[in-house]
Amino acid sequence: MTLSLLSRYAFFAFCLLFTLVSLALLQHQWLWPLTLIGAVLSLIGIGDLLQTRHAIRRNYPVLGNIRYLVEKIRPEIRQYLLEADREQLPFSRSQRSLVYARAKEEIADKPFGTLLDVYQNGFEFIGHSIRPAPLSDPAGFRVTIGGPQCRQPYSASLLNISAMSFGSLSANAIRALNKGAKLGNFAHDTGEGSISAYHREHDGDLIWELGSGYFGCRTSDGRFDPQRFAVQALQPQVRMIEIKLSQGAKPGHGGILPKQKVTAEISATRGVPMGEDCISPARHSSFSTPLELLQFIAQLRELSGGKPIGFKLCLGHPWEFMGIAKAMLESGILPDFIVVDGKEGGTGAAPLEFTDHIGVPMREGLLFVHNTLVGCGLRDKIKLGASGKIVSAFDIACMLAIGADWANSARGFMFAIGCVQSRSCHTNKCPTGVATQDPLRQRALVPEDKAQRVFNFHRNTLKALAEMLAAAGLEHPAQLDARHLVRRISASEIKLFAQQHVYLKPGELLDEQIEGKFYQRMWKMARADSFDAAL
Repeated sequence: MTLSLLSRYAFFAFCLLFTLVSLALLQHQWLWPLTLIGAVLSLIGIGDLLQTRHAIRRNYPVLGNIRYLVEKIRPEIRQYLLEADREQLPFSRSQRSLVYARAKEEIADKPFGTLLDVYQNGFEFIGHSIRPAPLSDPAGFRVTIGGPQCRQPYSASLLNISAMSFGSLSANAIRALNKGAKLGNFAHDTGEGSISAYHREHDGDLIWELGSGYFGCRTSDGRFDPQRFAVQALQPQVRMIEIKLSQGAKPGHGGILPKQKVTAEISATRGVPMGEDCISPARHSSFSTPLELLQFIAQLRELSGGKPIGFKLCLGHPWEFMGIAKAMLESGILPDFIVVDGKEGGTGAAPLEFTDHIGVPMREGLLFVHNTLVGCGLRDKIKLGASGKIVSAFDIACMLAIGADWANSARGFMFAIGCVQSRSCHTNKCPTGVATQDPLRQRALVPEDKAQRVFNFHRNTLKALAEMLAAAGLEHPAQLDARHLVRRISASEIKLFAQQHVYLKPGELLDEQIEGKFYQRMWKMARADSFDAAL
């Protein structure tokens, strides 16, 4: 017992004793700095003994604080000293380095062969052709979004900036992203935080995301305001409108912007009061059934002058999306596009259980949505986007092969403007000025410089995609399908994506004679008049 006490309190006792002795010998001026240090440590130790929140500090005064200091800097120690190049937490050093190199126009080539274990389960690659195709101009990698009910279709790039709101991101980050989008002729999704003055400065194409809070077009009680929506939607800079049903990192949860981040600018942009947390409800108030959702889409299309209207979702219950598909057939109202977000998508802050254990990963969600639209004969009328951990040309190729028409990236473009994955987005203390409303912190991000990096990253990524396609014997991304991608499923077996995944035939879900398959079971459970499953 005595030895235990001595070991726990020895350093604190030493500090006290040293301080008392130093005070007694204070006539020696060279001791003054040491006396001050001893006094400070002694006061810390006394504070540790008196406080009641931390047991370690009470049992190990002074020394116990080392534990909290090391814990505080643990992420930085891990990232800069201990993390391997391929540890994806959530993005590996190799992935981040690739984005940084392409954004800065540095050489991204690597010597001496791959660092990947090509015999490990899950390894993926594209088959190449003995007769490569001529290299295509990436400027032609575009997709026209706008179905038969759209009067103002939009020609979108194959890679665009995914949804990130002003409020979550700083003003300078928004400026850099939108100017980069303008330089590269691609789209910038506003996120659900509405269209700020910083989105408008450089006139880059916007996809206006409309979340459950209806920011920028809401009444005082938080409901949808058609007149305010029309004023914003008719602006030429707004090219498409995207209804956010759910978000990959926290589907079904809603969101919150803490009141300390609700500045006067955010208050004016979103139409919310200052001094209160800005809440995005978990569900929309404008519709509660699949048919009502499509009626809302028709209303937005009319109010916007016929611009492309679609929705974004992270797939959850399969029958709910199939209910939307049934409602399309029943009502004749079609969205122009659907963006499938994966549960691996990012966010400023989310409960751990939601981040880890709720929502369908992007590939499975994308494949299900693609198959459902094919199976009910609607796929050729609706374009599909994909978002979630997309940073490289190969990431884009995988999404296209599974069924997407284009890809969105959020964190890839965040890396391009300087994000170092410090994972402090929710603290308002982002070290690079990307995800903060602190004026001094965001001053570090220079929009003119970072906009060029956004442009470079986009251009160089599509250039890499063009080179991959040429090697596979293809001239355009639209030619890429599940036959071209390969995945290792065991130490001795590989399979084409076309062999690994189930792909429905056009109209197959409408064949009432087919029994026993997963898609048919979910189709029978789906209802156009309700998101509940039919029993």
